[in-house]
Amino acid sequence: MYEKILNFTMKYPRLIIVIFIVITLFFALQLPNAKIDTAIKNQIPKDMPSRLNMNKIKSIFGGTEIVIIGLKSDNVLKKETLVRIKELSNKLDNIPQVKEVNSLFNSYNIQGSNNEIIIEDIINTIPNTFQEEKRLREKIKNNRQIYNNLISKNFKLTSIILVLKDEFDDKVLLNNINKIIKEIPGEEEVFLIGLPIIRAKITDNIRKDIKRFLPLGLIIVLIFLYLCFKQLRGVLLPLIVVIMSIIVALGSISLFKWKIQLITVILPVILLAIANDYAIHIITKYQEEIRFNTSISPRELSKKVIKKIGKPIMATGITTIIGLLSLLAHIIVPAQQLAILSSIGVTFALLASLIFIPAILSLLPKVEVNSTKINFIEKVLFYLSDIVTIKSKSFLIISSIIIVVISYGMVYLVVDTNPINYFGENTKVVQANRLVSKYFGGSTNILIVAKGDIKDPIIMKKIGVLEKKLEDHKDIERVSAISDPIRKLNKILHNDIDKFSRIPNSKNAISQYLMLYSMLTDFEQFVDFNYKYSLISARINTNSTNEIRQVIDFINRYIDQSEDSPFIIVGGYAHLLTELVDSVVYGQINSLFLSLIIVMVIVIIVFRSFIAGIFAIISLVVAVVSLFGLMGYLNIELNIITSLLSSIMIGVGVDYTIHFLWRYKEERSYQSINKAIKKTLQTTGKAIIFNAFSVIIGFMVLITSNFLPVKSFGFLIVISITSCLLSTLIILPVLCVIFNPKFLNPKK
Repeated sequence: MYEKILNFTMKYPRLIIVIFIVITLFFALQLPNAKIDTAIKNQIPKDMPSRLNMNKIKSIFGGTEIVIIGLKSDNVLKKETLVRIKELSNKLDNIPQVKEVNSLFNSYNIQGSNNEIIIEDIINTIPNTFQEEKRLREKIKNNRQIYNNLISKNFKLTSIILVLKDEFDDKVLLNNINKIIKEIPGEEEVFLIGLPIIRAKITDNIRKDIKRFLPLGLIIVLIFLYLCFKQLRGVLLPLIVVIMSIIVALGSISLFKWKIQLITVILPVILLAIANDYAIHIITKYQEEIRFNTSISPRELSKKVIKKIGKPIMATGITTIIGLLSLLAHIIVPAQQLAILSSIGVTFALLASLIFIPAILSLLPKVEVNSTKINFIEKVLFYLSDIVTIKSKSFLIISSIIIVVISYGMVYLVVDTNPINYFGENTKVVQANRLVSKYFGGSTNILIVAKGDIKDPIIMKKIGVLEKKLEDHKDIERVSAISDPIRKLNKILHNDIDKFSRIPNSKNAISQYLMLYSMLTDFEQFVDFNYKYSLISARINTNSTNEIRQVIDFINRYIDQSEDSPFIIVGGYAHLLTELVDSVVYGQINSLFLSLIIVMVIVIIVFRSFIAGIFAIISLVVAVVSLFGLMGYLNIELNIITSLLSSIMIGVGVDYTIHFLWRYKEERSYQSINKAIKKTLQTTGKAIIFNAFSVIIGFMVLITSNFLPVKSFGFLIVISITSCLLSTLIILPVLCVIFNPKFLNPKK
């Protein structure tokens, strides 16, 4: 079959070229339709409990997302600042995406006098004198709904909290907020935080990264290819394949009706790094063969090159594709999409390298590269081939010790998925989050839903007990529940006596308090219209998903241990984050083992030997444990981006093993072990180094990303590919010398 395709290519090269160009143009037309999606919930399957719970809560209570607008000054109660807060609150309330605005100017103070309730605005008039400001300060201190919630204890920060509607566009919302802030200037420092703000920032950074990665990566790869091949065709042909494969992969996003997500940002870079691998091997072999085949035509030479290395290239391409497809075992949806998209791109690059490039080469005149000088890489490989054949056992012992030491770092590996940790310490979004966590108890909520007759004293008391339990937890700063105003109203209507700060035993009393409270404020965030559901909100003051998990586990344990518990749902953004952690861990384990097993099976089939499969995965396992060990030592978290590393590394790294073993087997058929090792390292070893360096250089552009996980991914992929390279060029030759496997020996 392949022979027929090759013959057809050599017979109709121009037709082949046109077909590939037309396919590329078709996918290029799909590019403008690609859209960006940064919703965290869309990263996990629709049937995951956290996502189902989020949807249930939204269906009962409406939108639960908030944006916190903070104002910071030396004194937020001074006249100019309060005027600005009032104007901002009024204008922000008119934004279409905003359901409710909470600030100092729509907050109430509820007091009792002679069994009567007195309701007054926290700020009736803006204070003009020091005494008026002092009275306002005391009034705020005595109101727990405001003190340390809307305003900090030192009165240097205050917040305007926007409760948002169900559906809205993050960018439009952010633009509306920023427009109003600019219209009402002041001396106060203004900061924004909340999930919509984080999503909008991620969207903006995704666009910036894509615009930066492609031109920078193409320039770097272009320079590298020229240094490798010293001729125009050696530069342009692999580069054309890279560009075409990127267009095909990105164009597929719109065809599948998918959207670009944070994980998708690395798709062009994956192809930038991998898609030229096969072309590099073909150009290297072409330059090698042209020295010894000066008399044959370009068409015959191209055909001869593909006949010699077409099979190992096909084998390495298939293993790379399978390594990438192993990400389908990931629970995270964007990882599954990346598996398909990157596999499409690599498949196209493989076909273009084996069909499109030979078609072009067959039409070009032969140009021999000056090879009289031995370059630096050839000198290193020559020296290395002597060392590994003479000192093979010493190399194996030293390598084993180094691997054990590095792999121990895995015990320090941490999993984290909080998107706030995507940004650097000095970014505005992180600084804003730090201020909110320090003074207002954070911006991440856990939501608990109680079901039953909310007017029933038994259920209301259970809500109150959970409220107190949550308030006592070290990682929870602020709790909002309907039980709090009920206790307060009960106390006020009993002459403000402290012992009556409790839930009344009468259902009728609770009903009256609920009706009274509904006249004071809109409390749909606490109870539904029919009083069948109640929502408890706990604000967490930590960014660590491990600590958030401990809080959720604490809540679940309490609910499970409670008799006749009315609490039916534990959800919210915090719950989503913890399930994302589980998805990352399980996805990493599943995709890692799946890719190793499938790659091993393919190598066994290619070389018709079980031992060949063992040899193939040895270098990969070495690279994997070294990678996770270094992540532990360097305190780099396993997150939704870095969890993709091992599958990509295995898909790429196995190429080097196959190319080495294939060439070694050829050389071993007519010469000794040592000579075969030397010849393999000095020929195929050079192509492997070029290949590895092209991958490393391609992925290095990720270090310029605006996202910390993507930066880490770029750094770690460089380390992991280097590990694969060293394993192939050092450990594999050593194993061949020491064990002399039969599947590589000449047939008798």
